[in-house]
Amino acid sequence: MDPVPMDHHEKMRLRAAAFRATRLYPGPVGELVSRELLTWEEFGYRLGGSALVMRLVDQVLQSPLDGRQESAA
Repeated sequence: MDPVPMDHHEKMRLRAAAFRATRLYPGPVGELVSRELLTWEEFGYRLGGSALVMRLVDQVLQSPLDGRQESAA
């Protein structure tokens, strides 16, 4: 069975989380998370079991930067 490619919305969420991870977690941790998310977008979905990755995306996108609440703009 061939893997089903991600739709555009999922890819954009992964890219947004990858970019945001470098601001949320400065230094090597943020870079590692960012690279992992970008790699998952390109290749990882073929491996299946994306629940952990998508939970990470949700957490990165929902976490406030610098400990401050972001406005819901």
